[in-house]
Amino acid sequence: MRPTFDSLKLPTTTRSCLRTLAVLALALAMSACSLFGHKRDSIDTMPVGALYNNAHTSLENADYAAAIKAYQRLIARFPSGDYNEQAQLELAYAQYKDGESEDAYSTVNRFIKTYPANKHVDYAYYLRGLINFDRTTGFMDKISHDKEAQSRRDQGYNLQSFDDFAELSRRFPNSAYAADARQRMIYLRNVLAQYEINVAEFYLYNRVYIGAADRAQYVIEHYQQAPQTGDALAILTRSYLALKQDKLADQTRQVLALNYPDHPYLKDPKWPHEVAMWRKMIPFMRHH
Repeated sequence: MRPTFDSLKLPTTTRSCLRTLAVLALALAMSACSLFGHKRDSIDTMPVGALYNNAHTSLENADYAAAIKAYQRLIARFPSGDYNEQAQLELAYAQYKDGESEDAYSTVNRFIKTYPANKHVDYAYYLRGLINFDRTTGFMDKISHDKEAQSRRDQGYNLQSFDDFAELSRRFPNSAYAADARQRMIYLRNVLAQYEINVAEFYLYNRVYIGAADRAQYVIEHYQQAPQTGDALAILTRSYLALKQDKLADQTRQVLALNYPDHPYLKDPKWPHEVAMWRKMIPFMRHH
């Protein structure tokens, strides 16, 4: 006999279990679709406030890549308004923290030019200084904590950073960031002065006495309060002696003795001593 439809029915308990599983599977499928759709479409559909909060939360959680993406989407979708301005400033910071120095510098410059009256523009100047401040330090320098490494590198970014912090201090002397900016300027001044001393010594060792004298004179004129001023006076004295300018050499030595009575040159006329041959072979990337 052929089996009838009724004879193929499953027991009631089994049918109930299958029905429950089917409902659960449908619910999970709908939940997954909702989840992935939300993840894919959220920054394209969120209102401006929610989108800003999304980006800012990512920034606070150090998820800089997600923050950058969300800020950029906000700026594209909402090209004006307070949220847009704040998003541009925070985008620059996220790019800076993510190691995207060029993009960060472009973003913060655009912010300064577009919103010069923004209440946070002082921070924009400070951030611009920070971006350049960190661009001179190499990866190995950060690992080794070599404090002298910056004075052996090209000083273009350090000079720009000094100017950025100087502009912040001049425009916004009472800014919350001004004190830190001034401290960084002192540090940069000393780095820049040491760079000039390094070049002056290089010239001195290679008997390019006019070049050594010019570099030493530059330190004396532009970095008077830097600790390296005493070294500059000593190198200038040696250069004048080598150039047979005995009167100028004697005058410079007197200035050195008056201002830096404990300087090693006053006891050792051969100071600074010539460096090892391998160090003499290290080129200076650029002179300014």
